[in-house]
Amino acid sequence: MPLTTPALLQVRVGQHSNAGRKSVNQDFHGACLPDGLQRQSKGVAVALADGIGSSDVSDVAAAAAVHALLVDYYCTSDAWSVKRSAQCVIAATNSWLHAQTRRSPYRFDQDRGYVCTLSALIIKGATAHLFHVGDTRIHRVQGRTLEQLTEDHRVCMADGRSYLGRALGVQPQTEIDYRSLPVDAGDVFVLSTDGVHEHVSPGAMMQAIAAHAHDLDAAARSIVQQALAQGSPDNCTLQIVAIDRVPQADSGEVLHQQAQQRAQLRLPPVLSARQQFEGYEIVRELHASHRSHVYLATALASGRQVVLKTPSIDRREDHAYLDRFVLEEWIARRIDSPHVLRPADGDPPRPREHLFVAMEYVHGQTLAQWMTDHPRPSLAQVRDIVGQVARGLQAFHRREMLHLDLRPENILIDAQGTVKIIDFGAVQVAGLAEAQPASDTPPVLGNLHYTAPECLLGEAPAPSADLYALGVLTYQMLTGRLPYGSQGAAVRTRADLRRLQYRSALDEHHPIPAWMDAVLERAVHPQPHKRQQALTEFVHDLHHPGAAYLRQNRQPLTERNPLLFWRSLSLLLGLAVVVLLGMINSLR
Repeated sequence: MPLTTPALLQVRVGQHSNAGRKSVNQDFHGACLPDGLQRQSKGVAVALADGIGSSDVSDVAAAAAVHALLVDYYCTSDAWSVKRSAQCVIAATNSWLHAQTRRSPYRFDQDRGYVCTLSALIIKGATAHLFHVGDTRIHRVQGRTLEQLTEDHRVCMADGRSYLGRALGVQPQTEIDYRSLPVDAGDVFVLSTDGVHEHVSPGAMMQAIAAHAHDLDAAARSIVQQALAQGSPDNCTLQIVAIDRVPQADSGEVLHQQAQQRAQLRLPPVLSARQQFEGYEIVRELHASHRSHVYLATALASGRQVVLKTPSIDRREDHAYLDRFVLEEWIARRIDSPHVLRPADGDPPRPREHLFVAMEYVHGQTLAQWMTDHPRPSLAQVRDIVGQVARGLQAFHRREMLHLDLRPENILIDAQGTVKIIDFGAVQVAGLAEAQPASDTPPVLGNLHYTAPECLLGEAPAPSADLYALGVLTYQMLTGRLPYGSQGAAVRTRADLRRLQYRSALDEHHPIPAWMDAVLERAVHPQPHKRQQALTEFVHDLHHPGAAYLRQNRQPLTERNPLLFWRSLSLLLGLAVVVLLGMINSLR
């Protein structure tokens, strides 16, 4: 059955700006209302900026700030969330404005440099995202009044004077206020500069909007004229955004296109050696599970070896799984790292008839097989593998993606020792997750033994979840077992979480430095905020024991490893008994 096209977000924007009593209008405003895919993946954006009166170039700053937001935001990765995309653009604009001031004659007088305020509203799906620096404002119509959604960054002096406490271009870095809130059809937002909202009451704005409900440009013009009539000495700019329709939360265009693509493709049968399939010849099956079949194949056109992955016949009726399956190649094409499996490129493109994924072929072994072949690896080997996996995970995290299925079977090591992360079936993409309906209990798609406890409890995953999985892998490589045994996969309640007992990595069969056990215990801590703050910190700790770890290992052995303590004590007592028996026999 063909899928229907999802309803697009529909908004109307009215705006007006006037220099007022000043010769130059230092305000700048704009809106971007893209169609189709961009509207679904990035949303619609409106922004206004206000230059400061003491500067002769702040109009340039205001124009640059708005232009950068409305252009560069749409150039950011569609895998990124709105928050990260806009904040990166605003931060870059702030740095550029500050650099312009430093290169100008005004470098010793910031109040005359490239400085402005900025307020921006981005609506994606059913969520409004607000970004704010300075004393421009964003309001929302609530009943018969306006609710102010932003806080003025203005510092008031005892003598009644005031100055901007925060603005773009003043410092190399600036703090950006951010908030998000759900929206619905009928919601109205108002963005204004101080030349307007300091001279027109919320009630008067409401009356103008109601009087010109079908012509928002006229409403904005009417409010600006009221501000000037009330004696506003400043430039006056106002924008009105009315939301006419909000799409369903699960109708993101990328996801919809993937579902459309999946619906148009046939599900492939189980393939066999020497069979020709979609321009490839199957060499042999590499792996089969309840989720997928993986084959080594040769491209008929180029002779290159590739890996083909097809959905398992057991999951033919699982449409959610099949939609995620299509996304795997989409995800792979957005990550560029030597430690992440790449899609198979280079062959002439051809229309597909079946649902499958083509990836590069890596001649090597999985980490699971490597651990079988190396039951007692050296610290250098483990550190090298962990470092490469961490760099692969960082490539995901830079794109605001979480792998969430890191396990020995999903890591390949080639003949040269290069480590690659594979299998993107559980990857969470922030930019796509924003278009999905909120779930009280996010599904756990990865292996439970390597899934962070907070995810098993239904909490939203974070990069610390991938860190936890990497910590478990490191522990397993060094000890051959899991840090919580089977308990780690059985966490379902807070009580289960409290009962988790870390099993020390220190034993007589796998000798490692005592401080490294403390590093591992921290990486797999049940509470995410008690783990290392970043993957780089964990990798660094594996090489360099910090003072905190060394102090921790001054604890008595009875506290650090009670089992090892009692085993050692029993051995010593046994030896003492043997010695005593020998002395008694010699006396006889």
